Amino acid sequence: LWTGPGPAPARLRERVTRVLQGHIALATARFPAGVAGPHLDALARRALWDAGLDYDHGTGHGVGSFLSVHEGPVAFSRAARVVALREGMILSNEPGFYATGEYGIRLENLLLVVPADLPHAAKPFLCFETLTLAPFDRALIDPALLGPAERAWIDAYHARVLAEVAPLVDGDTAAWLAEACAAL
Repeated sequence: LWTGPGPAPARLRERVTRVLQGHIALATARFPAGVAGPHLDALARRALWDAGLDYDHGTGHGVGSFLSVHEGPVAFSRAARVVALREGMILSNEPGFYATGEYGIRLENLLLVVPADLPHAAKPFLCFETLTLAPFDRALIDPALLGPAERAWIDAYHARVLAEVAPLVDGDTAAWLAEACAAL
């Protein structure tokens, strides 16, 4: 959340947008059954790598029934064990970027592994359903850096957040949420 003063600096907006692009790339991945988290980690890093940037943590971890913060056996990380993702697993999607002494960025949602709807696929494919419903700070997104599919994903995600959350909150909060979830 940007608190100012003034508008967010362009460099910060560019880096937040790159982290968001990585978040979207992972959230929208479709992959063959048998693929493991380490195989998908690079998807979340690509937009940062394109700019010569990276982060020094895993992209995500399992979330499960024993309330462990980083519950295995699955994770999105270069150092994670190679354990195939399976339907019903829940993992965090949390790419980030850190500028030492300045700021840190981490965009996090939870993902549920579900079957992908690919009727002509030669073998079973999986994908993710996003479980977390909270708007991304539009003041930190540079829409000019986004491709059409990325913009469409953000707008659809925000529309879902508004549709599912607004009926559960008071009028003032619903009005704030409508503004926060407006189309890019």
